[in-house]
Amino acid sequence: MSQNGGDQAMASKDEGDNMAAWLLGIETLKIQPYPLPTLGPRDVKVRVKALGICGSDIHHFKTMRCANFIVKKPMVLGHECAGVIEEVGSEVKNLEVGDRVALEPGISCRQCHLCKSGRYNLCPKMKFFGSPPTNGSLANKVVHPADLCFKLPENVSLEEGAMCEPLSVGVHACRRATISPETNVLIMGAGPIGLVTLLVARAFGAPRIIITDVDDCRLSIAKSLGADKTVLVSTNIQVL
Repeated sequence: MSQNGGDQAMASKDEGDNMAAWLLGIETLKIQPYPLPTLGPRDVKVRVKALGICGSDIHHFKTMRCANFIVKKPMVLGHECAGVIEEVGSEVKNLEVGDRVALEPGISCRQCHLCKSGRYNLCPKMKFFGSPPTNGSLANKVVHPADLCFKLPENVSLEEGAMCEPLSVGVHACRRATISPETNVLIMGAGPIGLVTLLVARAFGAPRIIITDVDDCRLSIAKSLGADKTVLVSTNIQVL
């Protein structure tokens, strides 16, 4: 059993000390108790140690929606996270208490043809941390399927582990674009996703990477991360 909005009635002994940042309304967050579900045999309990703030979190915070995902009741935000395992289910063999892990925030049904063909990221019944109506991981602790928790190497920090999820966006983009040592790359936007895509494109062997943005500060970071050329784009738009 994994953590989502419907699990709150199944409180465990952590009910009194597990707290989370609840989105209650537009630009309204409040730290409140977050009851955890009972630990299932294939679940782990993770104390969250690092968490990134995604653009979708900002949209939910500012407007109570992101595209067609609308916040209709109080919800816990957050999905880019890593932490330390505090408890393991009876059938969990690959992880132990004390392991440092990155959490994959999408929980698929594991039953549909997409899941069974290995394309579980496209599952139509996906429950995704911090995406209505599923609560997220901006909390002291969460319960999560063990097979969606990945042990971090000793040379990877918890902060870097929390960035695995946004980094995967860059990896997916470069795979879709078939980046190789013969591919020059243009990245439009030097925000967090643009920057991790820059790093991935370089790792894929791209010989020349140009990145654009409307902000000089972001472009300077892109330059320090290895962009071959940065382009400051004007925000002055003329309608003809």
